[in-house]
Amino acid sequence: MFYKQSINRKLFVWVNAAALTFITLIGIVPFIHLLAVSLSSNTAAMAGEVKLIPIGITLDAYDYLIHKVEFLRSLVVSLKRVVLGTAINMFLVFITAYPLAKSTEQFRARTAYVWFFAITIFLGGGLIPTFIIVKETGLINSIWALILPGALNVWNMIMMLNFFRGIPKEMEEAATIDGAGHWVLLWKIYLPVSLPSIATIGLFTVVGHWNSWFDGILYMNSPENYPLQTYLSTLITAMNAQIQSISVEQLKALENLSEKTLRTAQIFMGALPILMVYPFLQKYFIKGMTVGSVKE
Repeated sequence: MFYKQSINRKLFVWVNAAALTFITLIGIVPFIHLLAVSLSSNTAAMAGEVKLIPIGITLDAYDYLIHKVEFLRSLVVSLKRVVLGTAINMFLVFITAYPLAKSTEQFRARTAYVWFFAITIFLGGGLIPTFIIVKETGLINSIWALILPGALNVWNMIMMLNFFRGIPKEMEEAATIDGAGHWVLLWKIYLPVSLPSIATIGLFTVVGHWNSWFDGILYMNSPENYPLQTYLSTLITAMNAQIQSISVEQLKALENLSEKTLRTAQIFMGALPILMVYPFLQKYFIKGMTVGSVKE
């Protein structure tokens, strides 16, 4: 059936499309500019001539980063951190949020535990006490120093807790009648219908681990154990400090590079993995909210 749209409806559609296009460009244009600068020649980048299209296209900046052993080593450390850290974070969020999502009749100490965890959001131990704990437990210069201090994100746990509390009790009661225990309820009932919340929290956790750089400097004594973001943050400083002692081959590799092109290349490469992961999780944000819904 075809119908004629009113002028107000057409105006709304055009304004809505223009607003969404503008918002999209705000997010995309900076990345296009970074990519253009990183692909441009040293002269064009330093002169500020590059906008959205590369000038004097060259891959020297990416070639310099990718072929460095330190870059590949730090990339492996970051991948290991993201995999282990995300798995541990999500597991602890699940097993903590599940009992705290129960009513007070089912779990009498629920309120006390919720406050016990929630107060850590507002009051932290501080940098020095945390460093002392990590040092005294022998985690310094190990991958676990990057994972265990923040193994349970209380904010994510509260988000998952609230999502669990919104799941209809009829589903749990039906599974309990069939003989399901708490582990079965968690892994077979709660988690399968919580994909939107899991996708959101998982994305936050992955981004947090990937972008974290300060703890690498704090807990790693050797640059060989730096995660990627820590390595990239110290790359320019190290290059400037060692410029007098580099070899002829390294000098030739750097002759077409500048601080600006190298910085934009490392920023783009640091953000690229997250940009590649996000589209695979996007579907859960759009249609996942209806998964597991029941009708009475």
